[in-house]
Amino acid sequence: MTQNNKGDNRMFISTMLMVGLILVLLIIAYAQGKHVQGLKAGMIMTIENMPLLILALMLTGLMQVVLPSDEFSRYIGSSSGIKAMLVAAFAGALFPGGPYVIFPIAAGLLRAGAGVGVIVSFVTGWSLWSLSRLPFEIGFLGWRIALIRVLTVLIFPVAAGMFSELISKVIK
Repeated sequence: MTQNNKGDNRMFISTMLMVGLILVLLIIAYAQGKHVQGLKAGMIMTIENMPLLILALMLTGLMQVVLPSDEFSRYIGSSSGIKAMLVAAFAGALFPGGPYVIFPIAAGLLRAGAGVGVIVSFVTGWSLWSLSRLPFEIGFLGWRIALIRVLTVLIFPVAAGMFSELISKVIK
C-alpha cells in the first residue's frame, strides 16, 4: 500500500524543515568548531535507534496488509465510538518507545481505517499514560506524585479523542 499524495506532501514538507534546521545548526556548529563532534553524535544516535525505527516501519507495513480494512474500520473507524477510543488509549499506554515508534504505528492505523478520535486517543494514551515510563516516574518522583499525575490525566486521552472527532467534522 502506498501513501497518497497528501501523505507524500506532508512528509516532504517535514523533511525540508528538518534539512533547513540541520543546515542552520551545522553552520552555527561550524562557526564554533563543533561540527564534527555534532555530526558524530548524530551518527551514533542514528545507529543506536535505526533497528527500532526499522522494526516500527515493518510493523506498520504488516498492519496495513494483515488487518482487513473494512472490518477493522468498523471497530476503530470514525463511527466506532468511545469504546474504541478507550481501547486505543490503553493500547497507546502499552506501547514502549519514542515518537519514532508510535507515529509510524499511528499512521498505519490511520491508513487501515482508524478514525481521527481513535488515533488521537492512541497517541494521547501513549503520551500521558505510558506504562513503560511509570517505573522511572515512581523511582524519581515517588509513588504519590506518580499516582496524582496519573489520576489527573486519566480522562484526557478519551476526552481528546472525542473532542478531535468533533473538530474533524468542522475542519475537513
